[in-house]
Amino acid sequence: MTNNDILRRIRFIFNFSDSKMIALFALADHRVTREEISNWLKKDADPAYQECHDSLLAIFLNGLINDNRGKKKGVWSIPEKRLTNNVILRKLKIALTMKDEDILEILNLVDFQLSRHELSAFFRKPDHKHYRPCKDQVLRNFLNGLRCKYRPESISVSPGKE
Repeated sequence: MTNNDILRRIRFIFNFSDSKMIALFALADHRVTREEISNWLKKDADPAYQECHDSLLAIFLNGLINDNRGKKKGVWSIPEKRLTNNVILRKLKIALTMKDEDILEILNLVDFQLSRHELSAFFRKPDHKHYRPCKDQVLRNFLNGLRCKYRPESISVSPGKE
């Protein structure tokens, strides 16, 4: 999954307007324009498409965390320069105030089975012997599960129409 695809899916799931997207970036102390947002949300084939780099998606997810959980005083979150699916999943877990059971329930909404041990391996440090990289399939199913939970009316809409 590309960062642009993840950004598009999150915007759709939570029905964020352009103004809300700009505000989320601002909550992580980063200014973006409506045009930049629009270009990141375009499909790959569009001539105006621009790639959303890892650091920009990290800033957006930090803004989502700040929006949902409140900005911590005196703590400045430095966005990651390199994102992995594990980091993205962790940031979404924090932003949505989820526990492992909540994530497993979300995955069950799309009939994706994952054990608690497999899930916990995604949140370990990369040098831990039980660490496992989160594959695109897991992140995609998690986002689809969030869509089922937060936008159930969209389930009959085909994925290409989002």
